[in-house]
Amino acid sequence: MPSRIPSVFFTVRIDGAWRPKQDEMPGHHDSAALARHHLRHGADRVLSSYSVLDLAAAQDAANTAMARWHSPAAGLEVIGSVQLAVSARDRELAEEHTRRHQNIDLEHEAEMRRLAHLQRVLADPSLRRVWWINQFPDRFDQLSDLVKELGDLPAPCEREDDGTRGDIRRFIDQLVTATDTPEQRDLFLQALIHALHVLGHHDLKTTAAQWQTQHKPGSTPA
Repeated sequence: MPSRIPSVFFTVRIDGAWRPKQDEMPGHHDSAALARHHLRHGADRVLSSYSVLDLAAAQDAANTAMARWHSPAAGLEVIGSVQLAVSARDRELAEEHTRRHQNIDLEHEAEMRRLAHLQRVLADPSLRRVWWINQFPDRFDQLSDLVKELGDLPAPCEREDDGTRGDIRRFIDQLVTATDTPEQRDLFLQALIHALHVLGHHDLKTTAAQWQTQHKPGSTPA
């Protein structure tokens, strides 16, 4: 049966049983054939989500799906179990497939890092000037044309700074910079400690209280 990877297959043995429902007669002329069909279909449906490299997980999942009585047709109940194996050739094909995908992912990540670095350089006027001189030392007079084409190119957003988390981090940086006197810092820490206490974040409250102690006049820096 096919696995998640094209052209790579599980070798499958299915043991099963069927029985007529009480007071019902199966509507099929060969109940055993119908039971075999549904057990094979159930195994195929599960195994199509797994690589042959996930042999144990695939066998567990297939058995979980088939190891209880269920009714695929009127008047019929079936139950089954699965034993899986994989040929050496199919395992080698799956390993090669996985390696290729890993290499593609690594190349993609490397390219994205290179492009993000270039965007960061081009978005910064100072870095852009140095980069241009290094890349095109004989075409410095054309830098202004590049600047016009770039327009207001933004610096790349760091992945960890995306969305609300990044906004909060930038806000805190501005807040810490703005509280530049001991009195302002003490007032800010008092309010922060109170807020953390109300929210029930006792570990954070303890840390904030330690900062307040460190900034009090006459305290010894840690």
